[in-house]
Amino acid sequence: MALQEKLDSFKRQQEKCQSMLSNIAAKSSSSRSNATPRSAPAAASPLPNARPSAPIKFSNDTERLQHINSIRKAPVGAQMKRVIDILFQTRQAYTPEQINEACYVDINGNRDVFEGLRKNPKVNFDGKRFSYKAKHDVKNKNELLVLIRKFIEGIAVIDLKDAYPNVMEDLQALKAAGQIWLLSNFDSQEDIAFPNDPRVPIKVDDDLKELFRSIELPRDMIDIEKDLQKNGMKPATNTAKRRAAAQVQGISSKPKPKQKNKEFSKKAKLTNAHLPELFQSLKNS
Repeated sequence: MALQEKLDSFKRQQEKCQSMLSNIAAKSSSSRSNATPRSAPAAASPLPNARPSAPIKFSNDTERLQHINSIRKAPVGAQMKRVIDILFQTRQAYTPEQINEACYVDINGNRDVFEGLRKNPKVNFDGKRFSYKAKHDVKNKNELLVLIRKFIEGIAVIDLKDAYPNVMEDLQALKAAGQIWLLSNFDSQEDIAFPNDPRVPIKVDDDLKELFRSIELPRDMIDIEKDLQKNGMKPATNTAKRRAAAQVQGISSKPKPKQKNKEFSKKAKLTNAHLPELFQSLKNS
């Protein structure tokens, strides 16, 4: 009996503990649902209308900065070429600060680049600004024509290419208008511009005349065309093709020369009767 009583007492204690735990859990859940959340007090801002600062980010311009750094670490010659290209393309005068903005070359920060540009024959420096310096100072087609007419023996086109941006188009326009000639130099494969002005006296050396007269041309036109092609020129005729077409059609490639009558025909009407000596041969026949 004593053992049974102890077991019953133990069971009652367990039930009591279980009931107490259930009550505690119910009270804690109800207290959470009824409690109102409190916000933390905002820190006082020193400025009444100050906006929250944006989060700090790394620069999104990293590639550009790396590009600028690579340009400024490049050799002096490469930096000078970059500046000259800008001057050539724009044909404007730039201060060192404007050059830095245009192509990222810091002239003021690199003494070697500054001195190299100042002494470069393609660059003009007036003390404040740098500009492109062409070999010939011409700005348009009219000035270009006047310049070419000064060079009776011809001027190399390569010396005119950097005069101004559309100088090559103006050269072709002058050639199309018949005001100049553009002839190729077979040795250097460069064009030479000559004035086409009948008022310009052109003197040809006697040696050149003798050389021209001593050249013997082939008798056959086909051989002449081959020589032209060998020297890089396109013949205006195609004799081989023309002769082949003539053979197919049964036409002789060489026309027969017309025979002229040495004497007057007996049936010819005499209108110059007052000159009888002209018709003596007719009377004798």
